[in-house]
Amino acid sequence: MSNIHHPDTDTLAALVAPYRKTGVTKRSEENIRQSVEELLTQMTLEEKIGQMSQCADSEFSFGADIEAGPTEVLVREGRVGSILGAFNSHRTFDLQKLAVEQSRLGIPLFFNADVIHGYQTIFPIPLGWASSWNIEQIREACVIAAREATASGITYNHGPMVDISRDARWGRVMEGAGEDPYLGSLIARAQVEGFQGDSLFSEETLIACLKHFVAYGASEAGRDYNTVDISEWMLRNIYLPPFQAGLEAGSASVMNAFNFYNGVPIAGNRFILNDLLRKELGFDGMLISDYGAIDEIYVHGAARDRKEAARLSLDASMDIEMVTQLYEQHLPALVTEGKIQIEQIDAAVRRILTYKYEIGLMDDPFRYIRPEKEAEYHFNAEHLQASLELARRSIVLLKNERRILPLPQEGLLQGDMTLALIGPFADSKDLLGAWQFSRYKEETVTLREGLQAKGIADATLLYAQGSGVNEVIAGGIEQAVKTAREADVIVLALGEDSEMSGEAASRMDISIPAPQQRLAEELVKLGKPIVLVLTNGRPLVLDWYEQHVDAIVETWFLGSQAGHAIADVLLGDYNPSGKLTMSFPKHLGQTPIYYNRFNTGRPVTEENRDEKYISKYLDGPNDPLYPFGYGLSYAHFTYSALKLDRDIIKQGESITVRATVTNTGNMAGEETVQMYIQDLYGSTVRPVKELKGFRKVHLQPGQSTGVEFTITEQDLKFCNAALEWVAEPGEFKVFVGTSSVDVLERTFELI
Repeated sequence: MSNIHHPDTDTLAALVAPYRKTGVTKRSEENIRQSVEELLTQMTLEEKIGQMSQCADSEFSFGADIEAGPTEVLVREGRVGSILGAFNSHRTFDLQKLAVEQSRLGIPLFFNADVIHGYQTIFPIPLGWASSWNIEQIREACVIAAREATASGITYNHGPMVDISRDARWGRVMEGAGEDPYLGSLIARAQVEGFQGDSLFSEETLIACLKHFVAYGASEAGRDYNTVDISEWMLRNIYLPPFQAGLEAGSASVMNAFNFYNGVPIAGNRFILNDLLRKELGFDGMLISDYGAIDEIYVHGAARDRKEAARLSLDASMDIEMVTQLYEQHLPALVTEGKIQIEQIDAAVRRILTYKYEIGLMDDPFRYIRPEKEAEYHFNAEHLQASLELARRSIVLLKNERRILPLPQEGLLQGDMTLALIGPFADSKDLLGAWQFSRYKEETVTLREGLQAKGIADATLLYAQGSGVNEVIAGGIEQAVKTAREADVIVLALGEDSEMSGEAASRMDISIPAPQQRLAEELVKLGKPIVLVLTNGRPLVLDWYEQHVDAIVETWFLGSQAGHAIADVLLGDYNPSGKLTMSFPKHLGQTPIYYNRFNTGRPVTEENRDEKYISKYLDGPNDPLYPFGYGLSYAHFTYSALKLDRDIIKQGESITVRATVTNTGNMAGEETVQMYIQDLYGSTVRPVKELKGFRKVHLQPGQSTGVEFTITEQDLKFCNAALEWVAEPGEFKVFVGTSSVDVLERTFELI
């Protein structure tokens, strides 16, 4: 059962019960097709456009305010087919009842929400859970999120976000899997499979929506909603693969990106949405605009007026307009004028109605409103345990000088040593991050609470806030220094608040805010061991901390059980195993920075780094502070005996790669063994490394194991200048190691 009882559960359950149906079974595809066609013949043009329209109904803001009629009026008149943000199950019941009983045709509503990293039980932000490299647990997190959301009547998710992100200034990096197309594709597939399950007819599965199609992660200067200008070659090699993986997993919906492509805003870009997405990739699901994106075609300056924007979007095969009303206002006249065809509208409505039948809404409109399941599922012990386990795996140990971690738990419990817990995140519940709407925020476990739950007494666990996230606290630093002087070790909890990442949260300066920096500088002067615990939604510039503190623990926004997960790692009850999926720059000026870069004609090498006319900075290195795939452990893993079963392969053949991994430390731990490939030359330039596989191994101290990978022709393919996926003959390197940098290597040839 959930930790918090809602007294109105029984009341709502009693209201809904008479409307629920029994014995409803999944219809066949042919039955759905016939039913949709029959319903289409009964619909007026206005009712069809209503199915293509969505309105917002929430106390949360998803974007700029939009002028629209009252939700009840729109629903009653059949002018909307879906509602965004009606999180309250009483509200979803009332609106669904209105649609079914008072609109002319009684077509039920979709209820849409952004379920990004949990619904009521919150999991680590996606950039955090990607750092677990644990595909199964990510999938399970999405299963749980769908289970909780659908119990409240939510049927259509605005997620997952599968954009490739290379610029840490962009606030939305927290929503995705990072910079790598291979790992991003695996995680995209897992999220779609988790949300949608084996069947969308199940009352506990949720329509997934891949966003933002496509290349939104390449926004110039990391600024949200900004220009993107990339080649189709780059599009296909880097940004498209996670979407392809999500589509192959059966995602029922796709959402457009806010940017333009080749000068045409994607909400009205026929090449991207119709030719590429629908025709080439075979997507026949629902295409939904992002918030106000059709209107923004006009704002971009790519349409003469909003009527023209509506026409462009429909021509691009956009099915659902999110919250603005351009379709309602302008499509009827465009049909009358012959500028669009009724068949285009029918095609959109056909896709929408098909999924309303597919998920069982047309036969049982109230099947997803289950107050009794809300009480059972929301924030229950099983879901919280899953959140805790994924949170532990998402933590990345960035530095551990002199092996200061794990902290001596026995000494802390017995009072033989004292710990000063200092910083704005030392006892903060702001550990959930952006894009969550949980009613259980106050149940979030703080770091201080997590340490106290281990049995550490207040006399041993000293505390001072020191500063706010962005504000100076009068006397705060002085109090923090005084507290720290009494301690043997300082745990300094710094970072970003949840409003500093996410949508519309781009930052020019991705360092830790000045009030926290000043606090850290004063504490460092004490000369005591310092463990930095980070709470943040993006890679930060940490070079000063790398030089001045003993240990750095990257915890992201870990979700509902954050404090317990961090305490487990700090005290050694869990050995950290997370690996970065975005590179951390050494300096802001390096951004965007990513491991799978291309060599220039004048690359930096060990031999030429002191020369002038090469591709480098005058005032710092090209390399990141912490590279992709990096993450330390309390164990120590060494790699040896990298071997290939053959040096030459032909088209269609494969190579087996073997390496030995040994735990040479004194603590058991999990290692993510990573395999990268470099195509040494090709018809186009190729990345210096590309992730092509990974394996997880758990080793006891002194234990060794062999790890095996198979390289096939598919692993060697890329999109060439003619936009063909090919594996070209030539020489390759294979790398196996603990990160994208720390690797063993061998060469082979494809003939």
